[in-house]
Amino acid sequence: MRQTITVDIINEKALNLLMDMERLELISLRRERDNLPTNNSKVAKYKGGMSKQSIQHVDKQLDELRGGWE
Repeated sequence: MRQTITVDIINEKALNLLMDMERLELISLRRERDNLPTNNSKVAKYKGGMSKQSIQHVDKQLDELRGGWE
């Protein structure tokens, strides 16, 4: 019999108990992808924040901005 449940860990001791049960091959543990630290988490946070523009348009805007400082 194989069944999947979701458990919210509120105490580190509970996680240790679950890991012990996994070592005894009573259960198998999987971590949700949302909880794993990733290097892309900052990228995903801002993804879609800017519209796509041609490189020529971006260069033109940069030139205009630089000209404002002179």
